[in-house]
Amino acid sequence: MALALSKVSPFSGLSLSTNVGDAARNPSSLSFANKKLGSRNLAVCASTAPLTGVIFEPFEEVKKGELAVPTAPHVSLARQNYADECESAINEQINVEYNASYVYHSLFAYFDRDNVALKGFARFFKESSEEERDHAEKLMKYQNVRGGRVVLHPIKNVPSEFEHVEMGDALYAMELSLSLEKLVNEKLLRAHSVADRNNDPQMADFIESEFLSEQVEAIKKISEYVAQLRRVGKGHGVWHFDQSLLHEEDAA
Repeated sequence: MALALSKVSPFSGLSLSTNVGDAARNPSSLSFANKKLGSRNLAVCASTAPLTGVIFEPFEEVKKGELAVPTAPHVSLARQNYADECESAINEQINVEYNASYVYHSLFAYFDRDNVALKGFARFFKESSEEERDHAEKLMKYQNVRGGRVVLHPIKNVPSEFEHVEMGDALYAMELSLSLEKLVNEKLLRAHSVADRNNDPQMADFIESEFLSEQVEAIKKISEYVAQLRRVGKGHGVWHFDQSLLHEEDAA
């Protein structure tokens, strides 16, 4: 015979009971009975068994070899899920950014000459050089965050003269800049594919959020500059474009 233990519920007309017969079958079975409705009961059952069958045991799981804290003095303590290929890809991208910065710095020096004197171009390429160097430093910082080691590769020599007989120096320099931005973007996409191949979503997210959107916007902007310079030719129009570039930078 089933016995019932009852307690008064805070809800009007309801009683909370644990049926001893049901408890034998399900220790966590509770039923709510409405005295006015008679046999209409609402049963709420809470199972004590794990939903997935997986129990987290931190003091056991931290004993895994890949989670052990290194003791060697020259080994990173923070490194986790960071493949050697990913580390190399970041170092290569640092070199790409520094090389781009070097080219832009040379362009700045050329247009800043007293016998060239296109101050808008000079400022544009100087700021582009600083931006690429900032990108390199951001990548270096990221390398350290992930527990990698920054390795700086050699920077190639760049030309100091940018005069072009057919296009003129302004258009030639801007087309060179456009090609350079596309190259940097191509290298970033390669680094992103390395992250995907090594199952490193954090590195992929870093490249996407910090570089890719900015890169395609720069390509669009410089493409417009190239189109405008092609329209104005090599003569007086270049000076007007330089002035608009100078004032555009001031407004920004």
